[in-house]
Formats: sequence, structure tokens, C-alpha cells
Amino acid sequence: MTVKEIMAPIEPEMKEFEVRFRRNMQSKVPLLDKVTHYIIRRKGKQMRPMFLFLIAKMLGEVNDKTYQAASLVELLHTASLVHDDVVDDANERRGFFSVNALWKNKIAVLVGDYMLSKVLLLSIENNNIRLLGIAARAVREMSEGELLQIEKARKLDITEEIYFEVIRQKTASLIATVCEAATVSVDREDLAAQMREFGELVGLAFQLKDDIFDYGTAQDIGKPTGLDIRERKMTLPLIYALNHGGQEVRKELINIVRNHNEDAAMVRRAVKLVVDAGGIQYASDKMYALKNKALALLENIPDSQSKRALCGLVEYTIEREK
Repeated sequence: MTVKEIMAPIEPEMKEFEVRFRRNMQSKVPLLDKVTHYIIRRKGKQMRPMFLFLIAKMLGEVNDKTYQAASLVELLHTASLVHDDVVDDANERRGFFSVNALWKNKIAVLVGDYMLSKVLLLSIENNNIRLLGIAARAVREMSEGELLQIEKARKLDITEEIYFEVIRQKTASLIATVCEAATVSVDREDLAAQMREFGELVGLAFQLKDDIFDYGTAQDIGKPTGLDIRERKMTLPLIYALNHGGQEVRKELINIVRNHNEDAAMVRRAVKLVVDAGGIQYASDKMYALKNKALALLENIPDSQSKRALCGLVEYTIEREK
């Protein structure tokens, strides 16, 4: 299913959301308006709002609370990206200069803080404490996940279990928040926990796809980025290779990640070791298992155009080429 086909059931809602989101980002401070305008113009595929509106439409009628939930989650997501770029000292985001690269760290942090304050105000102004609770949990989990990853990455001793806990908190918690918020917005509390689990599973699969990308796609074999290895990020393919590639492979990989992660030839060698050890295949198998588990949670929900598009969106998250 193409993105256009996935978008079809929610096209009017997405357009209306764009208008409302821009309005929610407005400020009386010219510098803040300039930065937020820059961010809005460079937004990605907007998969999170797509998940939110498809779930809301699948389970009920999109309403003001749904639009509030979408704005709230998108503000939260954008704030996390701005802060992440500061934490990672990243100069680019989706091929464009990051906020901190253009306006320095101080302004980037304050812009992220402003967006988080808008999350609080949106919830309070609309007297929606339930949505505020969902958003607050996401902030806590994303922060904990980032700190857990930093702590473990220094020692290169992340187990598979800890890895999944890191990505559950860092990445999957936000998708889970989207799905739960969508469900609550159409007054389907009876399905809130189920849809939160659905979002978490999709988020885990989404992150595994990103892990696999670092080793090259089917159309890009032999041209891996090796960026995660350069940044000493412990992803599932690398963890698997360290634990199942044998003593010599483990020793060589640890040496490259610790001491030669800036050497392009050595990084390519590390990528080859991971691929040969079966790390990519293992991560791919896990990704498909998570996807199937997520889709199984939708089986008890009546068929509709929105449900079919939602299933298509899940497939797209793991079949995408970038």
C-alpha cells in the first residue's frame, strides 16, 4: 500500500491538523516564531499523526479532542528531536541543518522547553488531564531510555534484554503514546491498553528497521553507513554478533568500536563481521515477529477503510527504503 493510499481515509483530518498545529506553535516572540517556522517547514512523513487519526477513525469519530491529542503528541515529538540533537551534538536532521547548528544549543534547548510547555498548556486549557498523563509518561520514559543507553553504551555490555528496554522507552513509548491518545480521544477507554501495546510493538519494529538500515538496504548492498558503529550505538545486529559470533569476532568488534570507530575501513570491517555473524537476519526476524504480533491485536476490530490503511501503515514502517 502506498503512502497516498494510506492517507486517503484521513486526508481532510491531516489538512485540518496542519492548520491547528501551526496555530498552536505561534508565539509573540519573533525569534521563537522564526525557529518554529523553520521546524514546521522541514517536518518528516508525519507518521505519528497518521497513526493517530487512522486509529481514531477506526474506533470512532474524530473530534476536537483528537486534534488536541495530535497537536500534543507532535509537539512532544518535535521537542524531543530538538533536545536529542543538542544531546547528540548533531548538526543535521533529515538532511537539513538542526536547530542547534543554526541557532546554537542555548536557543535549541529553550525552543524544546517552549514546546513542552505548550503540551502542558494545551492539556490544561482543554481540561484534559487524561491526555496530559499519557504525555507525561512518554517524557519520563524517553528520558529514562536515553540515560540507560548512555550508561550501558560506555561499557559495551548491553544485553538483548536491556537493548529492548532502551528502545521501548526511547522510541516505542512515543508510538504507544500516539495510539493510546487516539483511542482515549474517541472515548474508547476499553481499548486503551490494547492500542498502547499495539503502538509499542510497532515502535519496536520501527526501531529495528532503523538498526538494519545502518548495514545497507537491499538496493544498497556494499554501501552501509556504519553510523551506529561510529557513534558506538549498541544496536541489535551488533549485540547479536558480539554474543553469537565467537570469541575472535567479539574481540575484533569490541576493538573496532572502542578504538577505531573513526576509521572508515575498520568500520566497514565491523559491518561485515556483523552481517557474516547473522546479526542482520536475526534483527529482521525479530522485526517481522513484532509486526505480526501488533497486527494480531487488531483482529477483533471490525473491518473498515481506516483499519486497512492502518495495517498498510504498519507494513510501510518496516518495508520503507529510508
